[in-house]
Amino acid sequence: MTIWERFDNMDRRWVYLMVALAVIIPFLVPMKFDISITPEVQSFYDAVDNLPDSCTVMLVFDYYPSTAAECEPMAIVAAHHLFRKDCKIITLSNIPYGGPSMAETVTRAIAKEYDKKYGEDFVNLGFKYGPIAVLKGMGISIESIFPTDNSGTPLAELPMMDSVTNYEQVSFIFEIADNATADYWISIVNAGYGVPMGVGCTAVMAPKFYAFLGANQIVGLLGGMKGAAEYEILIGKPGTAFRGMDVQSMVHFVIIALVIIGNIGFFVTKRRNRKKSA
Repeated sequence: MTIWERFDNMDRRWVYLMVALAVIIPFLVPMKFDISITPEVQSFYDAVDNLPDSCTVMLVFDYYPSTAAECEPMAIVAAHHLFRKDCKIITLSNIPYGGPSMAETVTRAIAKEYDKKYGEDFVNLGFKYGPIAVLKGMGISIESIFPTDNSGTPLAELPMMDSVTNYEQVSFIFEIADNATADYWISIVNAGYGVPMGVGCTAVMAPKFYAFLGANQIVGLLGGMKGAAEYEILIGKPGTAFRGMDVQSMVHFVIIALVIIGNIGFFVTKRRNRKKSA
């Protein structure tokens, strides 16, 4: 049996093993592959970095736990950047499952690093159903839509919200989504109230938002894990996404190698069989 025939008849478990090693090895031995910074991520970083210090920003957790591997690194790196600039962060969600709790986990963990206090430097409004009504209502009064925060504390008792009535006091919005809620934020809040915003989304959704980027309805775009990794590099804090790109690259190398070898084997075997037939 030739090497190509052996490869053609290889037990699929060897493929699983190679992919498993491609996932595990980069975590043990970081590869540190070069990651180029794309214009849409650079413009997002520049927009956030040029925000006035201590301004108020909305960080919107509109992704489900199933896409946290792609979306949560964006939320984490954005929180680092915003707290570093002493921005006041308002978190909220338009989806019922996971959004408010993930916002709570991310902001509270990172707030400790920057000595930020809940109610003074960041607030989690939680979830409200009906994105169209909610987004339009907050344009008039945030408190009328969210009379309490995610824990049930009245907004009137949170010092940070004393100076925030509606979108007029919000300098920037970062919408992180794995669904159509980003469309509502762009069409209602940006188009209707002129609040600058950026979008973070799963890689498969990213192409859609280049139209909004070209129309200047969003200032920047983070697409999938690579977008988050680029942002981590720009703020000088490589994290989960940066390490994840090593894993993703290694797995892609393995898959490409297997496809190439498989095709070579197929044509070599096919040619040999033709000669035997002749």
